[in-house]
Amino acid sequence: MRNKPKLSSVFLNGIITENPTFRLVLGICPTIAVTSGLINAIGMGAAATFVLVGSNFVISLLRNVIPDKVRIPCFIVVICTFVTLVQMLLQAFIPSLYASLGMFIPLIVVNCIILARAEAFASKNGPVASAVDGLGMGIGFTLAISIIAIVRELLGTGCIAGIPIFGAGYDPMLITILAPGGFMVFGLTLGVANIIMKRSENKKAKEAK
Repeated sequence: MRNKPKLSSVFLNGIITENPTFRLVLGICPTIAVTSGLINAIGMGAAATFVLVGSNFVISLLRNVIPDKVRIPCFIVVICTFVTLVQMLLQAFIPSLYASLGMFIPLIVVNCIILARAEAFASKNGPVASAVDGLGMGIGFTLAISIIAIVRELLGTGCIAGIPIFGAGYDPMLITILAPGGFMVFGLTLGVANIIMKRSENKKAKEAK
């Protein structure tokens, strides 16, 4: 009999242990594309979190009904449904964010984080645990891209979320809000995150001895 995963561990797994951006290095396309500003990053993270929680929950409910041979197409249909909901909600209530994110909203369908969690977790665990896994992964993704967005926007414009930080005399590093700068900032933050995680793991290993 399969042991039920501890919900707190499942939740923290997505934020720290298996952070989709900094640990699993998934979803790089939206990470680079929408992190030129903090508002866009938070919007994309919230949209992806909604889709993760909803699709994980539904896929878990249907896991014993979906034939194994067609599970991936079925997963995509479920994911598409929630992406369409997000797209319609943003278009109706936050049109400025909808216009800013543009084509990257429908591209959530092919975000490998969402399909990976459906295959690796939701198809093997109960609906509550799957929803918690989606929430943890979504928050982890949102935090990661928000950190990258803060660095890029601050260096590239001297602002955070449009609020001036460095003042009028700051000479912005415009490359950081362009695609090449996105890759550079992502690489640097990825390296820093992995150094911190490695030190934390080594410290825990020493304390366990």
